[in-house]
Amino acid sequence: MTWASAVARVPALSKQFLDVIVPDMHLNHLNPQQREAALHTEGPLLLLAGAGSGKTGVITHRVAHLVTSLGVDPHNVLAVTFTNKAAREMRERVAKLVGPVKGEGLTLATFHSLCARILRAEIEALGYKRNFSIYGVTDQHHLVRDLMANINAEHGINVDQVLWRISDAKNRLIAAENFRPSRPDDPVAVMTSRVYPEYQKCLKSYNALDFDDLLTLTLRLFAEHPQVLERYQQRFRYIMVDEYQDTNHAQFELVRQLAAHWRNLCVVGDDDQSIYGWRGADPGNILDFERHFSGARVIRLEQNYRSSGHILAAANGVIGHNRLRKEKALWTAGEKGEVVSLVACSDAEDEARAVVERIQSNILQRDMKYRDHAILLRTNAQTM
Repeated sequence: MTWASAVARVPALSKQFLDVIVPDMHLNHLNPQQREAALHTEGPLLLLAGAGSGKTGVITHRVAHLVTSLGVDPHNVLAVTFTNKAAREMRERVAKLVGPVKGEGLTLATFHSLCARILRAEIEALGYKRNFSIYGVTDQHHLVRDLMANINAEHGINVDQVLWRISDAKNRLIAAENFRPSRPDDPVAVMTSRVYPEYQKCLKSYNALDFDDLLTLTLRLFAEHPQVLERYQQRFRYIMVDEYQDTNHAQFELVRQLAAHWRNLCVVGDDDQSIYGWRGADPGNILDFERHFSGARVIRLEQNYRSSGHILAAANGVIGHNRLRKEKALWTAGEKGEVVSLVACSDAEDEARAVVERIQSNILQRDMKYRDHAILLRTNAQTM
């Protein structure tokens, strides 16, 4: 018989016991570092979570500890992820720990969906209507194409290049009126400097935003109407951000401002997994976290539950060459597994041949099946 079922037999005590004592029992299966992270609630926390170290479980159990053990109102908890799928999965996992009612009270969202919610309620202060539309890639493409044609019908510049420059400027919080080409001999930058202001005027006239505007206009709202910022600062007493190594400047500013009052900010990430610099991610956000948020505590999740010892040793050896990184080394309590082999090939055909030969050898000599193999590729074109 479990403690929970035993106490449930005593109606007068069961609810108090289950609400206060039992909730922390779900932390018992966490390793010491995971448990430490789940129990640390006050002040800034940098959770350096290596690949396969169970970071999502730590976040969900941390939320559960806040809501069930500490009695924090779910309305005061915010967790930010990078994809809608990740947000849904986190909500489902948290609901299993705290129950569906409390789970619904939490704000688990992506950066963009969080800002969309704020703007739906507050955007009239910026001269927009609440029923604004959000332009997707196709709508953006059509609008920029028409603006470029109006400026110069024979420009010969790719629309996607201009859209990328506009998006990059917004991620770096450079407003249309402040955008300047870094070089006068850069035709894309020159075109962007002419299109960007007109693009923003058109969006405003259509009562429309693009996805980058969701962040930039929220920050503009906070800057021009500090009472709105204060209201959301007071509401979100505990803030958690997943995949922090992939945040850009606009996302960093949003987090910094929302967390400024209570300072109960927990960010989870791994600088060694920051690979989205090409789309604005700034690994400096995680590398400089302790400078940005004074008094921050740092906890490293280094125990890996996904890979064998030899794979982790190889990965640590490669990652160790990164010049700017937070020191950590993944390890596993599991088996060492097979030794990692490296095969050098002269060209793409030689590489494909080596892969096929290895699979055939495994099938003939080790009684393996085709389904026992996986081939990872960097691009879809390599499957042709």
